[in-house]
Amino acid sequence: MGIGMGLWTLADIGTPEILLLVLLGLACFILLIFLFQYGWIYIRAAVSGAHVRFVTLIAMRLRRVDASAIVQARISAVKAGLNIATDQLETHFLAGGHVQRVITALIAANKADIDLSFDRACAIDLAGRDVLEAVQTSVNPRVIDCPAPQSGRTTVDGVALDGIQVKARARVTVRTNIARLVGGAGEQTIIARVGEGIVATIGSSPSHKRVLEQPDMISKTVLAKGLDAGTAFEILSIDIADVEIGVNIGAKLQADQAEADKNVAQAMAEKRRAMAVAQEQEMKARVRENEAAVVLAQAEVPKAIAQAFREGKLGVMDYYGFRNIQADTEMRRSISGKAPETQADSHQV
Repeated sequence: MGIGMGLWTLADIGTPEILLLVLLGLACFILLIFLFQYGWIYIRAAVSGAHVRFVTLIAMRLRRVDASAIVQARISAVKAGLNIATDQLETHFLAGGHVQRVITALIAANKADIDLSFDRACAIDLAGRDVLEAVQTSVNPRVIDCPAPQSGRTTVDGVALDGIQVKARARVTVRTNIARLVGGAGEQTIIARVGEGIVATIGSSPSHKRVLEQPDMISKTVLAKGLDAGTAFEILSIDIADVEIGVNIGAKLQADQAEADKNVAQAMAEKRRAMAVAQEQEMKARVRENEAAVVLAQAEVPKAIAQAFREGKLGVMDYYGFRNIQADTEMRRSISGKAPETQADSHQV
């Protein structure tokens, strides 16, 4: 009977009413889900004094924002006396920033009486720098080794004016400059500038002994150059940890120069010798050419004498007189010790 009445009652309900009931049931179910998911977050924020509206939590869900992280960051800020709206935290989260790290850095800066606004902290974080580490370095300065251990070098080497190499190792104490952290040069720039300053100071020293006697001269000179300009750090001190003597670069360079000069002189001497040999060979060739010409000329003499005989221009007595003069000349040469000339003209006609 009761079941029948129930079915009769449900049958009396129209279709619109059924749809309304279904929608109400679905809304209640969705509300229960949101209450189960965000209820504890809402209660935790309310108890901590960092009230966040429930609708805001649902909107975070729709915007794909981690509501738990945002609420936790706001609770931390409120407990530290910082009033930061959830919209600001959401904006930084959606921009890809580290919300909790920024809030922690702001709390640390506030406790250390460092002027750091939320917008600047977000800019530092979005620039890829560790804002919390920057604040900690501002409170507790950091020591940087020069040269850096990862560079593979142990000392910065310079050469004094007397040619002696001096090797130094420095320790640079720096503090983060929050105002120049965005856009300022990093730690590698500080190391490079300090190394350059050490090399320049050693190079301008008249003697390596002065560097050994007054190592603080290096730190004072380098510190006075304002090497932290345009960087994200402020140099507090530069301390020379170790100074030692290297090789005698000046003597080595002089020896290398002398060896180079010797090689040049040897090359020039070899060049001159080769030129002399070439000239000698050329002169010998010319002498041989002249001797060949003389031989050829002497070979023409008998032909000329024969031609003169045939033409009647030379008599027998003239020829014998010529031979007597030739024999007398050869005798004189043999008496004086000179070698006789070629007897090409002694050929018979």
